[in-house]
Amino acid sequence: MKLALVMVLGYLIGSIPFALVIGKVFYNTDVRQYGSGNLGGGNTGRVLGKKAGLSTMALDLLKVTLVVLIAKLVVGTDTAMALGALAAGIGHCFPLYAHFKGGKAVAAMYGYLFGLFVVAGRSPLYFFLPLVIFLIVIVLSRIISLSSIISAIAVTIYICLQPEAPAIKIVQVIFAVVIVVRHRANIVRMMNHNENTISWLPKR
Repeated sequence: MKLALVMVLGYLIGSIPFALVIGKVFYNTDVRQYGSGNLGGGNTGRVLGKKAGLSTMALDLLKVTLVVLIAKLVVGTDTAMALGALAAGIGHCFPLYAHFKGGKAVAAMYGYLFGLFVVAGRSPLYFFLPLVIFLIVIVLSRIISLSSIISAIAVTIYICLQPEAPAIKIVQVIFAVVIVVRHRANIVRMMNHNENTISWLPKR
């Protein structure tokens, strides 16, 4: 019963569309009407600027970390923390409060990894390894989607090679698969050399 409660609560918290909130409250703009229409930090940054994009990413990350913390306090098991984060990730991608059209799970995955680090006491590499890889790729390519995919795959391989609880590994694999699948249009654009780049990064 407690695990089910955590998952329901995780979905509801994960459903909070911070891109929509920030856009409407501070910019009087519905980001769904511009760019890719995605309720993620990447599209928010392209539409509203760097500050809005980074704020959205941070809040989307922290909402999943909050769910990991709640699962730790209420149930206390690795399985609960993993499934709670997964439920929050589902809410992020298919938010109840935004007609089930949300982000692409990248910030949700990072929130899960950050939660494993700060709440569950896992290695800081769970969070900082993909973050460093993300930053390196984004500086070299200026493409958020490519950075997201590569960092997700890299950390998934790393975690799967650790003596880790099965639920932790399985949920991380699910996050990585979802990220790749939800970026399929971006992958096509990258193959056609017309993917969106970050305008506020200096050109190399």
